[in-house]
Amino acid sequence: MSHPAPPRPAGVPAARRPELPPVHGAVVCVAAPCLVISPEHGQLTGRGIDGFYRSGRRLLSRCVLRVGGREPVALQGRSLGADRAAFTATVRTGAEPGPDPDIGVERVRHADGTERITLRSFSPRPVRLPVEVLLGTDLAELAAVAAGRAGPELPAGVHAAGLRWSTGGAQAVTTAEPAPDDAVASAGLLRWQLELGPGESRTIELRTAQDRVVRAPVGQVANPLADGRAEGDDPRTEAWFRASVEDLGALLSRDPEQPGDVFAVAGVPWRLGLAPAESLWAARMAMPLGTGLAAATLRILARTQAEGRRADAGRIPGPLRGAGPQLPPACTGTEATLAFPAVLAEARLWGMAEEEVARLLPAAERCLDWLRGAFGKDGFLADPDPGPRRCETQAHAHRAAVLGADLLAGCGRPGAEEWRERAAALRERFRERFWIDGPDGGRPAAALHPDGRPLPRLTGAASHLLDTGLIGGGRLAPGLLDRPRTEQLARLFGAPAMDCGWGLRSMALKEPGHNPFGHRSGAVRAYESAVAVSGLAAAGFEREAAGLLRGLLDAAEAFGYRLPEMFAAEQRTAGSVPVPHPAACRPAAVAAAAGIHALTALAGIRPDAPAGTVALVPLPGAPLGAIRLAGLRVAGEPFAVRVSRFGLGMVEEAADALQLGG
Repeated sequence: MSHPAPPRPAGVPAARRPELPPVHGAVVCVAAPCLVISPEHGQLTGRGIDGFYRSGRRLLSRCVLRVGGREPVALQGRSLGADRAAFTATVRTGAEPGPDPDIGVERVRHADGTERITLRSFSPRPVRLPVEVLLGTDLAELAAVAAGRAGPELPAGVHAAGLRWSTGGAQAVTTAEPAPDDAVASAGLLRWQLELGPGESRTIELRTAQDRVVRAPVGQVANPLADGRAEGDDPRTEAWFRASVEDLGALLSRDPEQPGDVFAVAGVPWRLGLAPAESLWAARMAMPLGTGLAAATLRILARTQAEGRRADAGRIPGPLRGAGPQLPPACTGTEATLAFPAVLAEARLWGMAEEEVARLLPAAERCLDWLRGAFGKDGFLADPDPGPRRCETQAHAHRAAVLGADLLAGCGRPGAEEWRERAAALRERFRERFWIDGPDGGRPAAALHPDGRPLPRLTGAASHLLDTGLIGGGRLAPGLLDRPRTEQLARLFGAPAMDCGWGLRSMALKEPGHNPFGHRSGAVRAYESAVAVSGLAAAGFEREAAGLLRGLLDAAEAFGYRLPEMFAAEQRTAGSVPVPHPAACRPAAVAAAAGIHALTALAGIRPDAPAGTVALVPLPGAPLGAIRLAGLRVAGEPFAVRVSRFGLGMVEEAADALQLGG
């Protein structure tokens, strides 16, 4: 676990943190651990953060194309999928009179370090063209690039049909097919003379790797996610669901210790690694696509669990995460530890094999053992300890207790009744201490200070109070809030102070310290918005759930269906568009999974695979019209469901052993 920095001596100014290079306007392709960041025009200029990366190292920072001695005129850059993009340009050679271009250029760039450059002649007569590609790299680590410490380009050497760079223990090689007619190492230049007849095309393929170039297949891991798809009256649902599934698949990476296990990295470009809580939440939200990702992520985290008889035995380590200006950083390890038994319990209901559940059950029990000893004298869980009792931390702890009890009972293990009693006691304490009454109906406190004083901020973290989790028989677990308080929270979430028109603000508009760009103090977080949609839908608050869902879908459309992890919570007005956050990861695991979570909430799928049942509780009113979800997985078998425009659900495909219930 990382720790806060020591306090500064009086009078010593804080060191200025380097600004992260803006990437919200870039075209990003990812197939973890490979990544390419390109400007919209497609030319990698060697400036900023652009380039091909593998495992956090920039293998190529400059790739500039010249045709006939000039750079092509860029027309369009577009994503072709999570792992590839295309850039279209033209060249006017001057061989023909008039303003029309006579050479078309298309560059298709893959995250694996491959680029295909295709030139097509529109000229009525043969043309002879010099084609040049200028290459360069600094072999810098991504962290150094982000901090502005990348350093100069390295000298190149000619290598087979291309160029090679090296420094220390790192190297990169770019080769070309067909081989260039000339290679000039001092200029980083590859040159061809191409002859094109009328309508003829020629293609040059560049391949960049860390050593000798053997083209790596796009997608570095066996993807455990089913190829789910959506279709419906609103065609945007298909695009959003498809992009979410593709992005989440592209963010999968192997565990270095056990390469057979994969997890979702937190996000691109800043967090290409395991983030215990976010990787686990992404796997949970993707459960309709199968339990394979959840199983692998749980196995990875179980191997990190603290052992022995120490006070932190059973706890999963994780770094601190900023919580905005009102609260100190929270520990993602605490969140992951609380999530572990809940995710395992729900994965069992979705159809995780019983032998896999049995292997992971001891780790879940150790998480519960840690939780038992982590409650303070006041009956709440501090994060960090000693520190504030956060609203969402109590929600995570309560979910762990209730779903953990269901898991223990379903697996024939002792302790279920103890955890049900602890959960009931926590509900009573929470309703007494955390709820702040007021003339408007009241609100939950964002946190309790260690001395018991409430922090009366309304934040998006309260969405976790609506996420109670699933227990056996297709039933929702009880929540920390009773029905009247849940109704009041739904009312607050549906009002403009929290719903900005593009999703849920992470802090209400008029709260002290509100900042529309604040990552925990105002900005829309796609994950929290999806959690709110799902929780509101499950609790029966159709209007509020539908409003947030429509706003999130509109935002997804504006971002090309690749939602960033957060974006500015500027109030929506006629003709406006959502404003990017300059430091947001895009794609991000929880934002990609949020699309799956929000859209499957329309169907209200509640499986209990051990009991052989699945219930459907669709969102009434069908806010996006009719929708069909197919290619899902329940009980390990294909599952498809249709919800009519009247909000009626029907199972179209399911395992033979499943019966419709609930």
